[in-house]
Amino acid sequence: MKDTDKVKGSAVKTATTDEYLLAVTVGEREPLNSTIYLAPYDPDWPSQFSLQARRIRDALSEHVLLLEHIGSTSVPGLSAKPIIDMVLAVSNSADESFYVPPLEEQGFVLRIREPDWFEHRLLKAPNIEGHLHIFSVGCEEIDRMLAFRDWLRVREDDRRLYEETKRKLAARTWKHAQNYADAKSEVVQEILARALGSIGRP
Repeated sequence: MKDTDKVKGSAVKTATTDEYLLAVTVGEREPLNSTIYLAPYDPDWPSQFSLQARRIRDALSEHVLLLEHIGSTSVPGLSAKPIIDMVLAVSNSADESFYVPPLEEQGFVLRIREPDWFEHRLLKAPNIEGHLHIFSVGCEEIDRMLAFRDWLRVREDDRRLYEETKRKLAARTWKHAQNYADAKSEVVQEILARALGSIGRP
């Protein structure tokens, strides 16, 4: 899902947003039917990530091949939905048997299963508003997420552009938070192209 600052490829979504969300959601999904709340940057967000990272490493130990804080809460100075986004790389995200049960024992809950989009899985974190995005190690989407984050951390002009765009969109009423995320795609693509270009990636 595009709940974090990322863009899906053309391989996914030919259905409407409602149909797609119904197909990939595990359990019930309530519509938002509201505006999006953006909180000022909170210096406690990295600590919240660190706490969840310890839970994840305790659950999976050597199966954690990469674990990073991503999304707007990982960019100092950037306002954000107060949801801690994390990305985890495992050997094979399609094989839930070795990582979902241990994470569930730590309080994580599987909410999204997207086999047609890099075998992405999303689990909700315990005790805080947080999303754990899981991909197989080497997945190109992880590279894009980290490039986007790292670029915003050092480029004030694009950080300001992104924040201004988010504020305009957040003021609208959205049926699903996913609709808001989709509406950000154009500016995310624009910024991501500059970020990837700066490190010589296609």
